[in-house]
Amino acid sequence: MTSKHLLACLFCVCSCAKQEVFITPSAVQLDSEGEQWARQTLAAMTPEEKVGQLLMVRANVAFYNVKDPAWAELNQAVRKYHVGSMLLSVPNDTGTSARSLPFEAAFVTNQLQHESKVPLLFAADFERGLSMRFAGTTSFPHTMAFAAAGKLDYVRDFARVVARESRAIGVHLNFFPIADVSSNPANPIINIRSFSENPERVSEFVAAYVKEAQKAGLLTTAKHFPGHGNEDSDSHLGVARILSDAAHIEAVELVPFRGAIAAGVGAIMMAHVTVPALEPAADRVATTSHLITSDLLRERLGFNGLVVTDALQMNAIADLYPDGRAGVEALKAGNDVLLLPRDLQVTANAVMQAAETGELSWPQIDAAVMRVLLSKASVGLHRSKTVDISQLPQLLSQPADAVLSQQIADDAVTLIRDSQTVLPLTVGKVVVSTGHFDAPAAPDNDLLVVLLVDNVQDEPGRIFAREVHERRPGARMIFVDPNLVSGMTPEILAAADMARAIVVAAVITPTAGKVVKVEGNLTNAVSLDDASAALLNKLLAGTGDKVVLISLGNPYLAMDFPNIGTYLCTFSHAPPSQRSAVKALFAEIDVGGHLPVTIPKIAPYGSGLFRAKR
Repeated sequence: MTSKHLLACLFCVCSCAKQEVFITPSAVQLDSEGEQWARQTLAAMTPEEKVGQLLMVRANVAFYNVKDPAWAELNQAVRKYHVGSMLLSVPNDTGTSARSLPFEAAFVTNQLQHESKVPLLFAADFERGLSMRFAGTTSFPHTMAFAAAGKLDYVRDFARVVARESRAIGVHLNFFPIADVSSNPANPIINIRSFSENPERVSEFVAAYVKEAQKAGLLTTAKHFPGHGNEDSDSHLGVARILSDAAHIEAVELVPFRGAIAAGVGAIMMAHVTVPALEPAADRVATTSHLITSDLLRERLGFNGLVVTDALQMNAIADLYPDGRAGVEALKAGNDVLLLPRDLQVTANAVMQAAETGELSWPQIDAAVMRVLLSKASVGLHRSKTVDISQLPQLLSQPADAVLSQQIADDAVTLIRDSQTVLPLTVGKVVVSTGHFDAPAAPDNDLLVVLLVDNVQDEPGRIFAREVHERRPGARMIFVDPNLVSGMTPEILAAADMARAIVVAAVITPTAGKVVKVEGNLTNAVSLDDASAALLNKLLAGTGDKVVLISLGNPYLAMDFPNIGTYLCTFSHAPPSQRSAVKALFAEIDVGGHLPVTIPKIAPYGSGLFRAKR
């Protein structure tokens, strides 16, 4: 093809693109035009199309050949099953999510919108921003870091960034904010995903995020109703149980949800947990409980928006209700959207059969479909449904976003204990480049850094290590995971004897479905595994006066090590939080964060020592 022909083709593509009307995000708002569109759309639907509107399936972002079976499956979900919404995500074939590119995300949403007769509502889990799924976007700390930093303006700024970037790639609904209160230190799935243990403080942050995100055009979801904070098991692995009494639920768990509803939250996600104080039936999780979903959430709390199930493929509910019954029971309870059914065909057939037999009434289905359609209209999908990919370089990863994220992470760093025998660390001799190859740094036996991670081959902790090396090029750096720690313990203890300062950085964060050995039992936990805990105890017993323990995640970690002398928390392992931790070690920033939770045996809520930068 000659350059002349190439230019002609490009001109043709651009001309065609100009004819398409792209969606222009504005504040979430339902007008009369949108309401009329929803009524007319519902009236024209077949029974199968109505059922499809209640289904949300996963759409992984990747490059797809048009004959790729995975692409054919997505097309079938749209054309055959008429799904109303999709959860935008990334492949997870190896147990680790492989981040895709935002250009691919926008392309996938646009293509699927073209395939769908009724505009699709795209949702995403952007709890820490788009960087959770997509490379090249701004990385933000975990939720609890915002409360540690203590500024509501930070969460408002964050909401605006996420809204701008989400709508740019075609996402309309974010499964955030998390309204769960961190009231149980043993909770393996909430932890730093919660703002705080203080329900009023959680409510403030939740409401601030909801208002600002929806003002910027992004529907928000408060999760997980009626509160997932006070339990100690993982609902991805089995049924979790909330043992709080009714008074505690009213005074603690429900407070942030009331705040979210008052702020106009667009959706609420149900929790796959049993709550005996609210639902006496032992086989009813909140998702399938009419008492909790309809009587409490709809009637008592007055929520009229979209009710979304948590993922129906999770063991907590899938094992209770085989053959698509989970979806039927969830709709009977009062849910509107069935998120990630384990089998799309089986679930769609089960719902149709329930409607045909009268177990589910068509007026009830119509009401749920109407709420889905009204949600779509509130974000402008009745006017246009595709995004302008050419605008992504202007809308994503703006330099100011990275500055904001780093400032939040810096302000969140919290010093819980300080023996005043180790910190601050001193900067060593910097290696200056003299040519193409630099001589390796001389060994620096004074500083030992041990990073406790889930897997030494994964990314978490790498930025922390690099930042330390920039300041102390010869520092001894050792990564260990549960599979390696026992064999490496003698080497680490020998290095500790020579060191003047020992930094132990633990990357322990809530991970769905994770299994570790704690006290001899396999469980999902946000504490150290047995072998890593044994190593840390040996370090504290022999060299405790020169150990700094840093939690790049779970602040409750120190509960198991009450004799720790110096303890620092970042509440996140996100890249900016790793940088902040190192800056705090070397006194390059003021350290002034405050604990959003109580750490039993260590420190009360609100604790935090102030240390000025050098």
